[in-house]
Amino acid sequence: MPRFDLPPADLERYSPDVREPDDFDEFWTSTIADARREDAAPQVERVETPLTLVEVFDVTFAGFGGEPVKAWLTRPAGIDAALPAVVEYNGYGGGRGLPGERLGWAAAGYAHLFMDTRGQGSMWGSGGDTPDPHGAGPAASGFMTRGIEDPADYYYRRVFTDAVRAIDAMRALPGVDAERVAVCGGSQGGGIALAAAGLSDGLVATMPDVPFLCHFERAVGLTDADPYQEVVRYLSVHRGADERVFQTLSYFDGANMARRANAAALFSVALMDTVCPPSTVYAAYNRYAGPKQIEVYTHNNHEGGQAYQWTAQARFLAELI
Repeated sequence: MPRFDLPPADLERYSPDVREPDDFDEFWTSTIADARREDAAPQVERVETPLTLVEVFDVTFAGFGGEPVKAWLTRPAGIDAALPAVVEYNGYGGGRGLPGERLGWAAAGYAHLFMDTRGQGSMWGSGGDTPDPHGAGPAASGFMTRGIEDPADYYYRRVFTDAVRAIDAMRALPGVDAERVAVCGGSQGGGIALAAAGLSDGLVATMPDVPFLCHFERAVGLTDADPYQEVVRYLSVHRGADERVFQTLSYFDGANMARRANAAALFSVALMDTVCPPSTVYAAYNRYAGPKQIEVYTHNNHEGGQAYQWTAQARFLAELI
């Protein structure tokens, strides 16, 4: 795939005006406050696995509306000290999978919470365990258009709230240093990590890897790849709904979340990425309010840096912590 977006030099200074509603902060302050009123302690149960150097726990915490959200907690075995922690969010369509599938952060000495994404888990991987008990009205296939004509009903309102509550849950777990919590994720997980960073206080780092859910209006008009094409298909049927749809999406745009995030950030971008076009990543990166750096994968599509990027993240976080 040849490069199809802006030249690299233009990307580095690309900082467009992005639609932002006047009540953005009020909307999210109210949403998160409502969720935190459901202040049930996380439920934690150890899981038996063949692994001997890490311990795995099945965690259930209260997410949006107090609804139960599942996660795996993985940590080095035999260490009682309060560990620095990483909360990770998943890519589009995947679930939390099986216990012990993700070992890198625990092997590096962190407590690692891997959040299930409500309603997802049946497109790839080993499955998910968290339902999304909400109706959505008319929607195209996938998750992008569920409730898309009203921000109060939009699917990602629930997911982003779950993401903030996952941080709250991690901080409440025994053996976790609540002052040293970072968030990360790839693609959809990167977009969720940006939202979590913009909506949470006191994080030490956020690491959005080829993030999705950024600069929606450009993305929808630029790429013919899913998941952004779900919005195109919806609008091709619901003619005239453009203004309502893009106004809803503006409450969830990673470029707007980035303006409110101040933790140290390590982004990544792939310059041949047809799923999350590089200009949409830079739209968030160049508006990010905290200290930041970005890894650029010049000849990669949406796979980005993969193991190279995880190694960069581990070194970045070790220097901070």
